Amino acid sequence: MKEALTIVAITIGIISYVPYFIGIFKKTVKPHPFTWFIWATLTGIAFFAQLLDGGGAGSWVTGFTAMISFIFVLLSIKYGFKGITRTDWLTFIAGLISIPVWILTNNPLWSVIIITVIDALAFFPTFRKSWKEPTTEPAITYALSSLKFLIAIFALEAITATTLLYPFSLVIMNAAFVIMLMYRKMTLT
Repeated sequence: MKEALTIVAITIGIISYVPYFIGIFKKTVKPHPFTWFIWATLTGIAFFAQLLDGGGAGSWVTGFTAMISFIFVLLSIKYGFKGITRTDWLTFIAGLISIPVWILTNNPLWSVIIITVIDALAFFPTFRKSWKEPTTEPAITYALSSLKFLIAIFALEAITATTLLYPFSLVIMNAAFVIMLMYRKMTLT
């Protein structure tokens, strides 16, 4: 059952990224390179922390997301948002600082707590960009990502704070981002 839920979640993930990839190549979606780099790195860390704490099949969704996020990092260098601000740089540096902190903690739970907080902060550059230009991010991608991680939670083989915190935060952050995008698109039309 857990593997079936994982397959459903990854399938939703694949579907959710199709409009994002299409939008990038049509130049209507402009991924923020700092946000995607931090997300890719932190999601990779979360994946390994989940594996170490027995997350099993449910953690595969996090690993899949990390791989796709690294692809978006590469695409954002050429096709992404270029209006980088000082706050974006601060968020980016905080994300990079999390890597040695993660290594020094040598504790999966503290690692997940640290990366969950920094991951939420990493949303700021994309949130800021999208508040001004809400059409540069497809709401469907984030809505389906929220659903993907909700299903992944039920696919976790071990439900602990370490395995649960990160995907739960992604359900909340993605849903909040979708609500903001929809609000901004309605108020600008």
